Amino acid sequence: MNTIVRPILAAFLSAAGVLAATAQPAIAEPAAAAVAPGIVLTSSPATLPAELSALATGKRIQYTSTSITGSTITSTGLVLTPRSGKKNKVVAWAHGTTGLADQCAPSTNQAVFWEEARIAVAELLSRGWTVAATDYAGLGTVLPHPYLIGASEGRAIIDSVKAARNLDPALSTQYAIDGHSQGGQGALFASQLAPAYDGNLVLKGTSSIAPVSNTDTIVPLIPGTPGQGYLVMALFGLATVDSSVQPLNILAAPAKARLGVLSSGCLNEILAAYQDLTATDLVVGGTVPDAVLAKFAQYDNPAQTAPSAPILVVQGTDDDAVPYFVTADLLIPQLQAYSQPVTFVPIAGATHDTSVIQSADLVADWIAARFA
Repeated sequence: MNTIVRPILAAFLSAAGVLAATAQPAIAEPAAAAVAPGIVLTSSPATLPAELSALATGKRIQYTSTSITGSTITSTGLVLTPRSGKKNKVVAWAHGTTGLADQCAPSTNQAVFWEEARIAVAELLSRGWTVAATDYAGLGTVLPHPYLIGASEGRAIIDSVKAARNLDPALSTQYAIDGHSQGGQGALFASQLAPAYDGNLVLKGTSSIAPVSNTDTIVPLIPGTPGQGYLVMALFGLATVDSSVQPLNILAAPAKARLGVLSSGCLNEILAAYQDLTATDLVVGGTVPDAVLAKFAQYDNPAQTAPSAPILVVQGTDDDAVPYFVTADLLIPQLQAYSQPVTFVPIAGATHDTSVIQSADLVADWIAARFA
């Protein structure tokens, strides 16, 4: 099973008798010796959703990446090659939240290759671009998934592009990034990391749709709302990189009683398991401690350092997962404080997911202009 439940959660769930096997076997990590990021370890034909199979052929890959501590790790993902009109460029697709366990990797589970993601990726493929779609670290490997740890996501995104070019050396060094929600956050982190991390690649632009940001502002709003499962996942994401964060000391007893869903289910099941709890049922005292909020800000908030390429941010005004004001009033000024141009496109009435669907053409047009 995914090691998100090890060691923090395993003892609790084992005692409760709720450990569950995942759908995909965990992938072993490479030897301890350092390996260049982006090396393709395995490649096999992938079965794509119908919306994409007409547009592209796919390969599921295991590739080397780097943890936030600098160690070599394995990530998985898809490389989608357009069937026609190839323009020799790569766009990295960074997916929204799917869950924490191994079976929640979109490269092997089409149920979590969300509709909005398929529409966005189909539009990219229709422009003739190769799409590298990472699962991020820990989804489908023996690692825990460092959920919302931006520097981890950013490395996995960049290394998926390196892996695509290792599969097809004819691909250009120019690339762009397109991400939604968790992936929108990861895309912004990748832009921050790129100058020092992407080697000879050339990032031309980053599109970020409904990105997670300013988590120290969002988190206090979550207890007692239908989105409480996101907070449970985020606590365990923090715990993968910071041992001072102990989810079992933060979560209240009713929330701990439902932790089995983190290994047995994916996003929808996790949200359903926690949606009806009160704030005090979710976390001790009904509020997340200030010290933990500071950790969220440290690890999860983009715009702490300068982006390296132009940025497009798209945000629906009716988003109930990432509140509009967080993006419009907080994130955009933070990004504008740096030298790279920032384009902000609000979409009136759009939700967290429909913002992706309604902006698919706009985003692809913006990326095409960056490549041009």
